Amino acid sequence: MIWWLLAFAHGDLDQKGDDFVPCVTSIHSFASAFLFSIEVQVTIGFGGRMVTEECISAIIILIVQNIVGLVINAIMLGCIFMKTAQANRRAETLIFSKHAVIAVRNGKLCFMIRIGDLRKSMIISATVRMQVVRRTATNEGEVVPLDQIDIQIDNPVGTNGIFLVSPLIICHIIDKNSPLYELSAEELQHEDIEVIVVLEGVVETTGITTQARTSYLSEEILWGQRFVSTVTEEEGMYAVDYSKFGNTVKVPTPVCSAKKLDEDGGPPRFKLHDFSPTGSVRRRHLSLKLKQQSICQ
Repeated sequence: MIWWLLAFAHGDLDQKGDDFVPCVTSIHSFASAFLFSIEVQVTIGFGGRMVTEECISAIIILIVQNIVGLVINAIMLGCIFMKTAQANRRAETLIFSKHAVIAVRNGKLCFMIRIGDLRKSMIISATVRMQVVRRTATNEGEVVPLDQIDIQIDNPVGTNGIFLVSPLIICHIIDKNSPLYELSAEELQHEDIEVIVVLEGVVETTGITTQARTSYLSEEILWGQRFVSTVTEEEGMYAVDYSKFGNTVKVPTPVCSAKKLDEDGGPPRFKLHDFSPTGSVRRRHLSLKLKQQSICQ
């Protein structure tokens, strides 16, 4: 339409003599103006139609249309790529257990969660990171309301990388370097902390980085319980029962802190406890509770 109006205003649509120089050659109707606009938009070559030096406005319109065309192409390609990648849906298939648990594992008090992948296509180079967010104070008296403390994951490989072929229990040993070292079962329920878990990896089909994360408040950490096994062997093959993904069972666990256990020489022999402290559910004035999300890069 703009090219047709330009030709109409300059008089290119009327029959002129041989000495007349139009703004755009070979434009005699709206159809020819439309064809010239398509040639400019997709840069397929002008053929018999071309911009001349007669009109500065035609040159400006040509530059503006080229810029707008590049922007539209970039937006369309980005939308199509993001739609086909579906990174948000891929992150929704990465699931976390509703609760975290603390129990004795291999003679040590451990903080554990369970993660799983519902799709058959695997997450490449999957890594898990954990952080504890709590209110702390420095030696100089400065109060840090949201101090983020990294906690180490127990992995024989020595890194945070995992092979997510089946639901895995991610374990953190509560040792002297852990921010949970001095917390007992009762103190944990009254402590204003939050454990953030971040799972990152590369989608196998698209090669896009995806991230899923969740967090656990102190009320969502079950002391003295462990996760029920979800993997069984049937006719020489392993089967995963995701209906038991978040199920836990009580196990004998001391209610004292890991620091107290180390001072006493390790976990003693004890019976199964039924620890249910009162006032475990309370109103929180500030929380970083994160829902499962995804970030694509």
